[in-house]
Amino acid sequence: MVMEGSLRVIAVTITLWLLSVHPNFSTSESEVRCIESERHALLKFKQDLKDPSNRLASWTAAADEDCCGWAGVLCHNRTGHVLQLHLRTFRPLYDDLRTDLQWHTQYKVYQRSRFGGKINPSLLDLKHLIYLDLSYNDFQGAQIPKFLGSMGSLRYLNLSFAGFGGLIPHQLGNLSNLHYLNLEGYYNNLHVMNLHWLSGLPSLQHLDMSGVNLSKASDWLQVTNKLPSLFELRLSDCELSCFIPPPIPSSINFSSLTTLDLSSNCFENTSIFWVFGLHNLVSLDLSYNWFQGPIPVHLQNLTSLRHLDLSENIFSTIPNWLYSFSHLEFLNLMQNFLQGTISSAIGNLTSAISIDLSENEFEGKVPRSLGNLCKLRKIGLFSNKLSQEISELLESLSRCVSNGLEILDLSYNKLSGHLIDELGQFKNLVILSLGHNSILGPIPWSIGNLSSLRLLNLETNQINGTLPQSFGQLSKLEYLYIGLNKLEGVVSELHFANLMRLTTLVASQNQLKLEVGNNWIPLFQLNSLILGSWNLGPRFPSWICSQKHLQNLDISNTGVSDAIPLSFWNLSSQFIYLNISHNQIYGEIPQIPLIFSTPSILDMGSNHFKGPLPCISSNLSYLDISNNLLSGSIFHFLCYKMNEPKNMKFLNLGKNLLLGKISNCWMKWQSLLALNLGNNNFSGAIPASIGSLINLRSLHLYNNRFSGKFPLLKNCRDLFTVDIGENEFVGSIPLWIGHRLSRLKILNLRSNNFLGQIPKEFCALTSLQILDLSHNKLLGSIPKCVNNFSTMARNSNSNDPIFLFGWSTKSSSVPFESALLVMKGKVLEYSTTLQLVKSIDLSKNNLSGEIPTEVISLQGLQSLNLSFNILKGRIPENIGVMGALESLDFSVNQLSGQVPQSMSSLTFLSHLNLSNNNLIGKIPSSTQLQSFSASSFSGNKLCGPPLIDDCSIDDVRPNTENKGSNGGREVDWFYVSMTLGFVVGFWVVWGPLLMNKQWRIMNKVIRLMGSLPKDGFLWISPSRS
Repeated sequence: MVMEGSLRVIAVTITLWLLSVHPNFSTSESEVRCIESERHALLKFKQDLKDPSNRLASWTAAADEDCCGWAGVLCHNRTGHVLQLHLRTFRPLYDDLRTDLQWHTQYKVYQRSRFGGKINPSLLDLKHLIYLDLSYNDFQGAQIPKFLGSMGSLRYLNLSFAGFGGLIPHQLGNLSNLHYLNLEGYYNNLHVMNLHWLSGLPSLQHLDMSGVNLSKASDWLQVTNKLPSLFELRLSDCELSCFIPPPIPSSINFSSLTTLDLSSNCFENTSIFWVFGLHNLVSLDLSYNWFQGPIPVHLQNLTSLRHLDLSENIFSTIPNWLYSFSHLEFLNLMQNFLQGTISSAIGNLTSAISIDLSENEFEGKVPRSLGNLCKLRKIGLFSNKLSQEISELLESLSRCVSNGLEILDLSYNKLSGHLIDELGQFKNLVILSLGHNSILGPIPWSIGNLSSLRLLNLETNQINGTLPQSFGQLSKLEYLYIGLNKLEGVVSELHFANLMRLTTLVASQNQLKLEVGNNWIPLFQLNSLILGSWNLGPRFPSWICSQKHLQNLDISNTGVSDAIPLSFWNLSSQFIYLNISHNQIYGEIPQIPLIFSTPSILDMGSNHFKGPLPCISSNLSYLDISNNLLSGSIFHFLCYKMNEPKNMKFLNLGKNLLLGKISNCWMKWQSLLALNLGNNNFSGAIPASIGSLINLRSLHLYNNRFSGKFPLLKNCRDLFTVDIGENEFVGSIPLWIGHRLSRLKILNLRSNNFLGQIPKEFCALTSLQILDLSHNKLLGSIPKCVNNFSTMARNSNSNDPIFLFGWSTKSSSVPFESALLVMKGKVLEYSTTLQLVKSIDLSKNNLSGEIPTEVISLQGLQSLNLSFNILKGRIPENIGVMGALESLDFSVNQLSGQVPQSMSSLTFLSHLNLSNNNLIGKIPSSTQLQSFSASSFSGNKLCGPPLIDDCSIDDVRPNTENKGSNGGREVDWFYVSMTLGFVVGFWVVWGPLLMNKQWRIMNKVIRLMGSLPKDGFLWISPSRS
């Protein structure tokens, strides 16, 4: 690979340099023995060292021991003097072919093997020592010993990442023979006041002070400029030019400088012009600074460059002259803001070995000229906006690039089309990453020809068809990511025939079925196995128990309907992530402590586990056993090993059959962020110790039989969800909620026995987006300060779910907040879309007074339910401005007046209930309102569609409101004319009858009256005698 090749070149260069410095060093194979005084000096040195892994076991005090044979010691082959001490601890390198888990495992081994303690001055007795390497150890912030400045023979001193701290002693400036000085460190633990002492090192060729705080060394450029032999200068992450740029020398004397690293500082465009005069530079690293705009034009003067790194800046365009750097081998421009299309002139970089343009905003196609760069080993273009058929791109690279290309990363783009058989021509590919595109079609059989492949990433595309059996030919494959596609069919043992190096298989969210023999034992040993949504059942896949290094396992939703073998539970100590949820796994969880050695995630939710809760390791950080059949008390689970603090952050025991009181053992659960005990049969009061969970963000106690007063949560200031609905809590709602729980987003107290008034202090909950106080015994009026609910007043919504906390694992389900809400007359559970919901439900209480007009300011509200109270007065006239409303229920109150005309503007309204009030008049006309059923308006004195009463009389009735302008009552002529009409009509009909003595006429009139129409008049003339 490219990286490995570079490291080999560096290693060979240093070895040749050491040989040139002093060719006469030897090991124990030499006949000359070490000097006795120097042997004693080494033993004294060892006494003060901490050596936890006993790396210096060969350094013994026996008289016949030759120190030239000791580990890390090299002597002169003629004089026997100690020349070199190699006491470096080798730290694992992080690269694309090592997972986080693998790296952390190897890093722990490294930590356990580091030297520590003190540096004994006995080293001064090694008068001929020319090489001292103490790098990558841990001296725990101790100052670099001043006496090292007296070791005048030293030519090579490497104290990088050795854990030293404090002020670098100026005595190091006495090492006049020094050629190599490396003081690189972490987090600016080392610092200087100035660099004047470097002037005493005229022979210095290599200087690395990366990670040293040089912010006070304003002379850094002037001093280093005077080092005549310097050919490599590395000052990365030194806080240079963050505040005051350094004074520029009148002349730049870096005549020998070939390598310059100023990355991870605060340089801007105008502060590095002196760099452009260094015509001998071969390697320049200006990454992670504050450069912006076009790449500086003066950079074109550095025509000798072979390595150029401008990544992680704010450059916007690539100038055409950059493509004329025919000697350039490594070009890194990733993580800028480069836009437009990639120029075809990139084909002029004929010496290019590695080109990385990842994480920019390039669009369009990859130019075909890239296929002319026959020396290319790496192409990095991930995370751009490239849109092209993958077949066209692969064809353009298949000319000469395919012969040597080792890394091809095109993930996170907009590539489409089908993979082609020409893919098999890239036989030297080590990394092929095409994930997160829109690639279609099947995986070609020719993929089995990629004999060097170690990592293949095709996840999150639209690849379909079956998995070709040629996968079994990829004998070097270590990492395979094919999840979130449309693959289907059977996967058999043949697919894994030669995959003995496979360590990571991520293939979830496909429709694949694994068919292997009952006694199948794979050749590989996996670290990660993610097969969620495969068909693995109904039997539990016993071959998993053969994976002795498995740390990540996801077999959720895989159709397993079986008990788990005991041998599987014995693997618990190695798991970091275990997800067996959404199956039909049954039986009891064994009552052996499930030991997890590191902070781990365990998801066993939505199965058929029964019996008591298991004992759980204190290291577990995430546990979901919800939606099972677990029963019994929570005491033994909660109070297990009370002498150990629990690392649990997420605990979900909801939807089980657990019962009894909650034990008072929460003091050791201080790390909890989310707790869900909902939908069980718990009873009794909430123990006071639950108030000690000061980091708690989410509390769900929904649907139990808890009683007593509101839980004492005053100290849980980070809470954003409190859901204690469907219980038997009593008393008034505490006033302190408004000020002590100011971050609340969700407050659900529904279906309890809370009484008293709604505290006005609630109005301080400006982040509140869901408030449910329904089904209680609350009285009084609705606070007018509801307009302080500023989150409900905004229409803007986040597109992201409400995360319970900010971490997740690859291909795992992230824990979201969830809530049960009454929306549109139905009880619904919201989770991934909960952030979109804004709701108030105060129904089924004894609230009185009027609906405050301030409620109309909540223009982001989607559901408002005030039903089954004794509210009176009018519906707010401008309620139509609440344009986000989807559900509105004011039913069963004593509201009066007319339905506001503005309600016809509620175009998103899909549920409306105004029934059983005292509303009058005509229902406003609109497509939205007339679409509801008549039951939405029944029990009032309303008319008009959708009611049967069509208001035919009311259509001609003037407004009955008093609109007089002179302070008196205006005569309502409608009622005057109606009265006069009645009088006239009465005498026209009945007057003659009263004067007619012929009673037979009266009988006829009575019979006719029985046939009068309801909506008309019947005129009757007297009969003639």
